Amino acid sequence: MVIEDPAIAVHRTEGTAPGPHLLVFGGVHGDEFEPMAAVRQLISGVNPTELHGTLTLVPVANEPAFARGSRVAEDGRDLARTFPGRIDGSVTERVAFALARLIRDADFFIDLHTGGTTFDLLPFAGYMLHDDPVVLEQQRRMARAFNLPIVWGSSPLLEGRSTSAARDAGVPAVYAEYRGAAICRPEGVRAYVAGCFNVMASLGMLERPEPASAVELVVEDSRPGSGHLQVCNPAPCDGFFEPTVCLGQRVCDGEALGTVCDALGRSAETIYARHTGLLLMLRSFSRVQTGDSVAVILETE
Repeated sequence: MVIEDPAIAVHRTEGTAPGPHLLVFGGVHGDEFEPMAAVRQLISGVNPTELHGTLTLVPVANEPAFARGSRVAEDGRDLARTFPGRIDGSVTERVAFALARLIRDADFFIDLHTGGTTFDLLPFAGYMLHDDPVVLEQQRRMARAFNLPIVWGSSPLLEGRSTSAARDAGVPAVYAEYRGAAICRPEGVRAYVAGCFNVMASLGMLERPEPASAVELVVEDSRPGSGHLQVCNPAPCDGFFEPTVCLGQRVCDGEALGTVCDALGRSAETIYARHTGLLLMLRSFSRVQTGDSVAVILETE
């Protein structure tokens, strides 16, 4: 039995001059709000008479998850681990299938994220390292043009992501992360709108003065697993996570990141850093289960 694709709200602007086709997603997770607000602003902020090429915008890619106010839809699947999806699968698999078709039809792709209701992240633009040197260099340029403080190129072997669907299609793709912790920050919305405009300018899609570079750190790490944020520094047990470090802090291998304790605080286990570097992500939702990531350390050497 073939199940119809889920309805996904898509806005497409055709420019009056020829140029590339850029696709932008917000809301791959239903609890990440700055991307949704930013993509809505892009819908009204692009003048077709000034646009070279085509801009396709998806403000809420995962509408079933957003309807629940949750990271995931009712089938419990993470959309960012489900690409390329299945047309006859669960609701998230069908969403992934429909979105993967949009990715394959694009020339360039941007996927906007945050830490949602669970994590807080330093703002960064990332990409998968790619075997094709032309695609890789285009991704590097896009990530720098997005103009967030950190640029991170990571393992090309991660599967199930929107960016892995782009990788397989040979579509240059970047993703971005901006804070989270269940807050929709106006500065994050502004940074995402500006970042998308900056990338469009770098692709020749519109005229825009090049801003002063805000990039402070560029890291490329091809090791398997790099870029997988949800498996780092896991909680050793169920309980209440209390950090002893701050987002953006430099930490050393073996340094205490925090503790997980029971409800009365009588039993606590310390979580120790497994790497040395910059604290890129920190769990902001205190309730943890065994194996939940509490922090990501970006190794800068």
